[in-house]
Amino acid sequence: MSMRQNDHPRPLNLEDIARKAGVSRSTVSRVINDEPYVSETTRVKVQAVIRSEGYSPNPAARMLVTQRTRVIGVVIPHTLHVAFQDPYYFPTLLQGVAEATTSRDYAMLLWMGERGEEETFYSRILRQNRLMDGLIIASATSDDPLVAHLVETGTPFVMVERPSRFTDRISYVSVDNVQAAQQAVAHLVNLGRTRIGTITGALDIVDGADRLTGYRNALHVAGLPFDPALVAEGRFTHQSGYVGAKRLLKAQVDAIFAASDITAIGALQALDEAGVRVPQDVALVGFDDLPNSVQVTPQLTTVRQPIHHKGSLATNLLLDLIEGTLPTPQQQLLPTQLVIRQSCGALAYS
Repeated sequence: MSMRQNDHPRPLNLEDIARKAGVSRSTVSRVINDEPYVSETTRVKVQAVIRSEGYSPNPAARMLVTQRTRVIGVVIPHTLHVAFQDPYYFPTLLQGVAEATTSRDYAMLLWMGERGEEETFYSRILRQNRLMDGLIIASATSDDPLVAHLVETGTPFVMVERPSRFTDRISYVSVDNVQAAQQAVAHLVNLGRTRIGTITGALDIVDGADRLTGYRNALHVAGLPFDPALVAEGRFTHQSGYVGAKRLLKAQVDAIFAASDITAIGALQALDEAGVRVPQDVALVGFDDLPNSVQVTPQLTTVRQPIHHKGSLATNLLLDLIEGTLPTPQQQLLPTQLVIRQSCGALAYS
C-alpha cells in the first residue's frame, strides 16, 4: 500500500536541528554560517547532529541570512581559444581555484571574454555582481578598468599577478617575475652566450613587462649592451614565439629567453625549420615549467613557477576577505626555480 502524501517525512529545518542539539535556532544558524561567538563544544554538538541527520541547509535561505551566494567569479579576459592555446597554464590555475572553493563549500563562476571588447565584457560581469561574493582576476592588463572599479566600490577581489596600480589596496599572489627572468638570462650569460635575444610576453600585462625588465637587468649586470633589435614582442603565444624566433635569427642571436614555455615551443619550431641546432647554435630558455616543457626535443630549460598553488592561495585569500578574516590586503610572492635541461646547452659547458 502506498503512503499518503502527508505521511512523507518533511525536510528538517533549523528548529529541528536546534531541538535535537538542545540549543537555540540562532545558535544553529551561526554554526551553519561559520560565524563567531559559538563555543567549540556547542559547535561540535550541532555539527554532529547535522551530520547524523543528513541535514543540508537551503542555499536560498542561507543567502537571505548571510547576504552571500557562496559563489566566486574567476575573470580571464581572453577567449577560450586564446586562453587555452597553452593546454596547461590556465587549466592548472583553475584547478587550484576549484580545489580551494570546493574545500570551503563555495562554487566557481568562470568569466571569459575578448580583448578589445572589455567594455561589454566587464559590464556583463558588473551587472551580475550580485551572483558572486568576490572575484579572482587573472591576466589583467595594466590599465584594466575593472580593477579600478572594484577598488572604488570595495568589492572583494584578488589578483593572480602584481597590480600596476593601487598596490597597497589590492590583495594579490604572484612570483617575482623580474628576479626569475634575471636569473634565467644570467644563466645564459654564464654559459658564454653574448647575443641573447628575448621573445616577450604581452607587455600590457605586468608579468610580461616584469620579465622584460629582468632580461634587461641581467644584461646590465653582465656588462652586455641592451639592443632593441634583440627584443621581439610577443603575447605568451606559440605563434608569437614562432614569428619572434624568425626575427631574432636575422639578428644573429646565440640564445633566446622566451617569456613562457608555449612561446619557447613556438620558437623551437622556427629554429628547427631553419636548420638551427638547439642548443649548439642557439640556446633556449622558457618560463612556467608545465608539462609541455618536457614534451619537446630538446627538453626545455625553464623557470618553474607554482601555478596550481597560485590559484589555490589566491582563492583562499579571497574567501578570507569575503568572510572578514583578512582585515588588510595581503601581497604574496611565491618562489620560483630555474630548471636546467638540454635546451640551454649547460651540459656542453660543464
